[in-house]
This record gives sequence, C-alpha cells and structure tokens, in this order.
Amino acid sequence: MSDFLDRMKSTAKADLKTIVLPEGEDPRTIDAAKVVIQEGLAKLVILGDPATIHVDGATVIDPKTSDKHDAYAAKLAELRAKKGMTLEQAMETVNDNTYFGMMMVKMGDADGLVSGACHSTANTLRPALQIIKTAPGTKLVSGFMMVCVPDCELGQNGTFLFSDIGLNEYPDSDQLSEIAISCGATWKAFMGTEPKVAMLSYSTKGSAKGEYVEKVRDAATAVSEKAPELACDGELQLDAALIPEVASLKAPDSKVAGHANVLVFPNLDAGNIGYKLVQRLGKAEAYGPLLQGIAKPVNDLSRGCSANDIVGVIAITAVQAQMAE
Repeated sequence: MSDFLDRMKSTAKADLKTIVLPEGEDPRTIDAAKVVIQEGLAKLVILGDPATIHVDGATVIDPKTSDKHDAYAAKLAELRAKKGMTLEQAMETVNDNTYFGMMMVKMGDADGLVSGACHSTANTLRPALQIIKTAPGTKLVSGFMMVCVPDCELGQNGTFLFSDIGLNEYPDSDQLSEIAISCGATWKAFMGTEPKVAMLSYSTKGSAKGEYVEKVRDAATAVSEKAPELACDGELQLDAALIPEVASLKAPDSKVAGHANVLVFPNLDAGNIGYKLVQRLGKAEAYGPLLQGIAKPVNDLSRGCSANDIVGVIAITAVQAQMAE
C-alpha cells in the first residue's frame, strides 16, 4: 500500500463520514464496502435491493421504497424548476440510484458519493452538477488521479497528481490555468506539502513552436497572474518536469522543472493515456478519477477499477468530506 493511501485511510478513520454508493448491483462495490466497514474507514449507505445486498454494518436503501423518496423528489423539482422539471418527473428521477444518492448528499443525509464502476463519467457528473453544483469561486470542474509509483524517488516519494484525465477534452489556456490552480489546492490539502505544478507540452521553454505550445505557455502565464504564490511553470516536457539532470539543461532557471509533483496535461487525450501508461506499465496505484470543483465530494471510478481501487476512492472521498467542513 502506498504512503498516500496510508495517509488517506488514517485520516478517514479519525472522523468517520457517511459515503453513499449508488452501484449496489456491482460485485466490486459490495466487496469494497465490506473492506471499508471492516477497516473502519467510513459509514456506508448502499443503494439497491435490500433483499440481495448483504454487507454487515452498512445501510442498504431501495430509493423506490425509501421514506425520503417523496421529500427528495419535492426538493429536486424545486431545484430544477427553472429547467421545467415537474414534480411528477422528479418522482421518477429519484427512483434512479445516482440521483437519489446525489439528493442524499444535497440534503445532508450523506457526506459524499462514489460511483462509476459500471456507469460512465457523464452518469455521475451530470446529476452532481444539476443537484450539488460547483463550489463557490470555482469556474471549472476537473478530474484528477492520484498516482503512486512504486520504488520511485520522483514527485513526492513516487506520488503525483495528474490532471485533467477525465472531463475537459480540449481546455483553452484559461481553462488550463483554472485546472492548475485547483490542482495546487488539492495537492496541498491531501499531501500537506507545497505543490510544484508543471504545465506539460512537447516543448520546453520555446524548444518548439506552434499554437498548442503557445496555449500551454499562456496558461502558465495566467496562473502566475491569478495565483502568484503557486509554484507553476510551463511549457515543460515531461522529462524536464521530473528529472533534475534534464531540467538543468532545458530549464535551468525554473523552480518547478526537475521537481514537479503535479502534472497538468494539455488535453484529455494526453492525460488519460499518460496515467494509464504509468498505471499499467509502471505498476502504479492510480486512485480516481477524482473530481475537484464540486460543492460536496463526488467521485467517479474507472469502469476497469478493482474492489481495492474503490476502497481507496471511498477513503479519499471521506477525507474530502472532512476538508469541506
């Protein structure tokens, strides 16, 4: 187990939060729930059929028969009234496990939600944005992975934050800057150390030219204007961001190059491919996709996740719930 996950589990145990799991039909979710209860990482609510879900210590709720169903429907209709949702439509909508789970979080009956083992990111994100909304001051919701590489001295003892890996397909320079600023805050909250944010490109400090290079360079400039206290630099190639010897040749004046622990990718293709390469070839632990910028903790899962991956994301979500207080 990585030092990062040890940290998350220890923190989660210190102040138990209630996490709702909408995917009660998924065997990996049930296996993960048993481990979470056994290790004392969170209080759990599993949504599904109580007759078929048996996890000692967890609460199992069928949204269709819950005594909160009608109250949640009424609140949802109120929240979505400007979009034309009727009470009748809301009654049907909260039959859906994910929408019911989001209403639990919205109404304070749960502290966070984890879903995505057998549903797409859109199935998790859409109701989150409709019901829970973005956090105050947040311009952009983005996705990130915490990646822990074994036997690695780079980053923070092999731990890195990769973003965006799940949501924003082709962010412009302003969006990239917002992703970087969110990542810096997330890193400091999780790791307790100063983030060093690298804005990645195929160019380092003008070694190549083109509109994609300029986009990343402009993003780094925007970060320095919006958040001058954040150690952020770009454009940097990956080796210049991570390897001190390469950084000394390619970016000798950079305070980030050679020491980056937060990697901001120029687009979703690069970010998603990048983390999966490290996960599969580098045998890294990769936790997420996690979401930053939503008003309350909601996290997605990769549909290729294992039960252990889900345990990790539940622990992280519980810690995010503590931080949100």
